[in-house]
Amino acid sequence: MSDTNDLPLYVPQHNEVDVFTMAYQNQLPLMLKGPTGCGKTRFVSHMAEKLGRPLYTVACHDDLTAADLVGRYLIEGGETVWRDGPLTRAVREGGICYLDEVVEARKDTTVVIHPLSDDRRILPIDRTGELLEAPDDFMLVISYNPGYQNLLKGLKPSTRQRFVSLTFDYPKSETEQDIIKRETGLNDFMTRQLVDLSNSLRRLKDHDLEESVSTRLIVYTSTLIQAGMNPIQACRSALIEPLSDDEEVVKALMAVVTAKLDVD
Repeated sequence: MSDTNDLPLYVPQHNEVDVFTMAYQNQLPLMLKGPTGCGKTRFVSHMAEKLGRPLYTVACHDDLTAADLVGRYLIEGGETVWRDGPLTRAVREGGICYLDEVVEARKDTTVVIHPLSDDRRILPIDRTGELLEAPDDFMLVISYNPGYQNLLKGLKPSTRQRFVSLTFDYPKSETEQDIIKRETGLNDFMTRQLVDLSNSLRRLKDHDLEESVSTRLIVYTSTLIQAGMNPIQACRSALIEPLSDDEEVVKALMAVVTAKLDVD
């Protein structure tokens, strides 16, 4: 277990720390659901340090293959050698394997995790003929953004029902202000303004925006302001431009920024 002062900053919102701990202690896989930038990845890093386990994070994408997770034979120095993938290393070491945005991975890739996410807790490696049994301190964690789910990219019920689940959302205003101040050192007045502004923008999410303002973007904006950038410019560069490529939408959002932000 790590000392509390050494842990990656994470401010709990509900009982997620207890749920994660109980799932880990009872060898249960965990699924995190929530919007982009709400703290899912930071939470997993925090818990891995808290539990003293190595963490293997995989950013899932369309081209991710089963071999990327499990491993493959490579030619090294004129010889063919086997190299474990991150999932296999986590199983061998009793670590935590975190598959971030798992719905982005190919369907055949997610099948690889099925034997590890039920009572068997095994990882067959067909290429080497091994059948690894996961030790008690191995944990499988996946995450995804339900807002991106559609008929082509969704998590199948046969996968969903293998996991204990936690739902994340953006923190409450007071908690988010605390996170911003602790992450960036920005003063109370500007921090409060940025969080209030972000909440206003979040209420506009359904108006030509695929995604809402994340806590991550507020941290980026606060970092630029704390470094000396003009707050309006910081908001445009780090808070507004990442939300849309449509110049009309950007202009409309910037009108909200200039109306809500007191920079005098």
